[in-house]
Amino acid sequence: MTDKLTHKPLLGWREWVALPEFGIAQIKAKIDTGARSSALHAVTIEPYLKNGENWLMFTVQPIQKRGDLLVECHAPIKDHRAVSDSGGHKQRRYVIETQLLFGQQLIQAEITLTNRDSMRFRMLLGRTAMNKHFIIDPNASYLLGKPDALSYSTLLTSSTDET
Repeated sequence: MTDKLTHKPLLGWREWVALPEFGIAQIKAKIDTGARSSALHAVTIEPYLKNGENWLMFTVQPIQKRGDLLVECHAPIKDHRAVSDSGGHKQRRYVIETQLLFGQQLIQAEITLTNRDSMRFRMLLGRTAMNKHFIIDPNASYLLGKPDALSYSTLLTSSTDET
């Protein structure tokens, strides 16, 4: 669905998004225009060196309450910065950059890694990532569609980034 005046995709306050570089075909994201940065739920975060560059190995639990489903991911470290959560508490987080796929719209975004076990969404998309890409309808949900069933076969895709 697109906005007729701007031809930008229209998103609801929650949407399913894919992270193709990590082989994650769908993860539920909260679209939060009040948050500056985006965040992805990471269970384990371990920095390492690869060819003299700083990288991270992190595991993502894409589906809430599915502790048996963990996806191991690898990405170069873009930054390590202080981020304030919704309660005003500062936390130092690793920042990576990756592609996000919303329906047919592919964007590049910075994502912070943090444990979101206490949150309802495995991912939060902040306004910096959405800037100039989308129009948000806060009264709508899943404007780009919902997956029919969450299973191992539909959740994961082949990773395009072999490390």
